[in-house]
Amino acid sequence: MAPRRPRTAPRSALREFLRSEAAGGILLIAAAAAAMIIANSALAEAYHHLLHDRLGPELTPKLGPMTLHLWINDGLMAIFFLLVGLEIKREFVDGRLSTWDQRRLPFIAAGAGMALPAALYLVLTAGTDGLTAGWAIPAATDIAFAIGVLALLGSRAPTSLKLFLTTVAIVDDMGAVAIIALAYTAAIDSLALGAAAGILLIMYVMGKSGVTRLSVYLILAAILWYFVLLSGVHATIAGVLAAATIPIVRTPGAPDSAESPLHRLEHKLAPIVAFFIVPLFGLANAGVSLAGLGADEILAPLPLGIAAGLFIGKQAGIFGAVWLSVRFGLAQRLRGATWMQVYGVSLLCGIGFTMSLFIGALAFPGDVVLIEEAKIGVILGSLASAVCGYLVLRFAPLHPDQARCESEQSGEIDADGDVATMEEVNR
Repeated sequence: MAPRRPRTAPRSALREFLRSEAAGGILLIAAAAAAMIIANSALAEAYHHLLHDRLGPELTPKLGPMTLHLWINDGLMAIFFLLVGLEIKREFVDGRLSTWDQRRLPFIAAGAGMALPAALYLVLTAGTDGLTAGWAIPAATDIAFAIGVLALLGSRAPTSLKLFLTTVAIVDDMGAVAIIALAYTAAIDSLALGAAAGILLIMYVMGKSGVTRLSVYLILAAILWYFVLLSGVHATIAGVLAAATIPIVRTPGAPDSAESPLHRLEHKLAPIVAFFIVPLFGLANAGVSLAGLGADEILAPLPLGIAAGLFIGKQAGIFGAVWLSVRFGLAQRLRGATWMQVYGVSLLCGIGFTMSLFIGALAFPGDVVLIEEAKIGVILGSLASAVCGYLVLRFAPLHPDQARCESEQSGEIDADGDVATMEEVNR
């Protein structure tokens, strides 16, 4: 009998995540551009029919008959949120957010980067009735889109900026999930919610009992999704809840574990989400007709409030929070990055695309006009943030240590001149 081959450890979760998010972000940009082109071409009518014609049974009266658009936004996006939940759990249990010292700066930056855009939105829309529900639309950051822009910069974006953007966006995702669960939940069906809680309890007990078979968790996660859908809580929250029950094997001193169910599931889902689900979401949601669009439509309270929140509120909140944190000794300055580069990545945090479009649809359910106006604001604010962030980072002077940090293809040199492996950087 041949000796059993040892299992090969998967590649670093964070390193692979950044790679997949970068490529997926570029694909998302292409999908969004394609949606805009289609929506303003002779194919526009066919595009809208394809998305909104009946394509399945009525799972709940709240949604009505299922359409391709609903399957993407309420079904496939639950898988996206499952991956988000896995990333959050990994970073909190065994990653860059596992200690309070590591969490401090991302939490402060993300908190300010959500509060300021929301406040600016409320100020700019205060005189118009019916728009208050959209306050959370400019509060989100699209990590795939932002990392995709960073990828276009190549070596001009130091690793410290990529890791800072990633951790801020993960904390930002936590806030967005909480907002969706608390602020955009319809009337609650107590029976369905109780059934969902029962499924979640079973999954939790399984994790504590040492069950590691992923297929069992995924089957229960699908059942959990259905009961959450029936309960009135947005169905995508089921993805985050399910992720919290997936067991993780801690690997101090190493970036990953071949024996960890969470790491294995994350590695399997990352390419599916990055290269299929998120671009498909962009293709289905970014199609906005620009016919008759003029200054009056762009400067209407809703699109103006969203665009200003993303472009002005995000950069001011995040850069201001980082500067004040360093100034008052709450955090250390990002290694190998200049203040101009920190400002550039703060601009990129104003790319709210995926999550902002998603929240926009939740904020104004059934109101096609407001949803389209929200899309215009999201696209304008995200585009301005992406272009300005790219230009700042492209032409910002490099930190003196950055050239040394890039001198090793498989590693990095830290500020003290010592070589740090990618595993150490990922930690």
